[in-house]
Amino acid sequence: MNKIIFDENTVFTNLYGEKGRDIESAKQRGSYKGVKEILSKGQDWIIEEIKKSGLRGRGGAGFSAGMKWSFMPKNRPADAPTYLVVNADESEPGTCKDREILRNDPHHLVEGILYASFAIRATASYIYIRGEFYNEAIALQKAIDEAYREGFLGKNILGTGYNLEVFVHRGAGAYICGEETALLESLEGKKGLPRLKPPFPAACGLYSQPTTINNVETISYAPSILRRGAEWFASFGRPNNTGKKLFCISGHVNRPCTVEERMGIPMKELIEKYAGGVRGGWDNLLCVIPGGSSTPLLPKNLCDNAIMDFDGLREAGSSLGTASLIVMDKSTDVIDAIANLSYFYKHESCGQCTPCREGTGWLFRMLKRMVKGDAKKSEIDKLLSITKQIEGHTICALGDAAAWPVQGLIRHFRGEIEKRING
Repeated sequence: MNKIIFDENTVFTNLYGEKGRDIESAKQRGSYKGVKEILSKGQDWIIEEIKKSGLRGRGGAGFSAGMKWSFMPKNRPADAPTYLVVNADESEPGTCKDREILRNDPHHLVEGILYASFAIRATASYIYIRGEFYNEAIALQKAIDEAYREGFLGKNILGTGYNLEVFVHRGAGAYICGEETALLESLEGKKGLPRLKPPFPAACGLYSQPTTINNVETISYAPSILRRGAEWFASFGRPNNTGKKLFCISGHVNRPCTVEERMGIPMKELIEKYAGGVRGGWDNLLCVIPGGSSTPLLPKNLCDNAIMDFDGLREAGSSLGTASLIVMDKSTDVIDAIANLSYFYKHESCGQCTPCREGTGWLFRMLKRMVKGDAKKSEIDKLLSITKQIEGHTICALGDAAAWPVQGLIRHFRGEIEKRING
């Protein structure tokens, strides 16, 4: 593990489990400070602070968290249920950030759930956690139990009259349940199939009641923003790309790690400062998948100046996604690497939409033949055409996630595919 230096602006101060994760240790690091004071400022103040901070969803979509919270109805009857659902179904290849929060710093999430639930007037919160995260689920449940004992959850929280129950629900391992409406279906005990939208969850979500769904990392920033102020969080990064972010760096680097940094850090600086650089040096870099496996890869010439935020990576032809970099050096068979990802999306497709159900299989089979050079050059354009027929033609974004890595491969490494075919 690369030794990370924490400073006064670090949010996740126990990201590597070097300190206690119990509630007393969390309090010593600043958690739960001024809870009653924050709640006394009211729901509208909390939502406005989150809006002003510029916090955007850290699960991949990048939608404004404060805006999403504001969509929830305000004038519901007192006995009408409203829900907050936390998406902890972290299953994207290359992504390992929420797991570190759940395992080592769970009270950031628990306190964030309290503020988010209060802001949207939720009566209960459900944390949908990936089934394979066994130890993480235990650590999270322990943190929740401690919060109940301290009066931060349950009935009449700190004498404010606000009631909140929090439940941990372990999923069964399906990647598709990371999609918010498939998650809701699974949470209700049904097969994890994405729902048609509209209606959106804010109007008709869990058990057909208004529901807000946020990623673990997104919710976990709320306590620090509300304590330190929206301006503090917004001071990091660039306009429309503000705040802190957890970056995962894996693949052909000297020290794979997950690290908290400011939005907008250059990709090269991020890799060399925290991951010890590319194996064999920066000049040995072939490409980087910058935002988890579903984002298009970027070749070295684009990585040289790539900026790690929403706008910077969009301008480079990719996406920030979960900010999980998969680094590949020149020893990589990049065609085989993307074929391997195509198999993953083929396997994890729920099969509800024909373009995804059939198209992901086509992508994988064609790519496997191209790995061997057993294809025609004309099939490269056929492969690209198939990705376009999948992209944007499915209920959820899994079809896009399957198409984009292949599009990135063809865009930047068509010559390598042709060379393989020429054999």
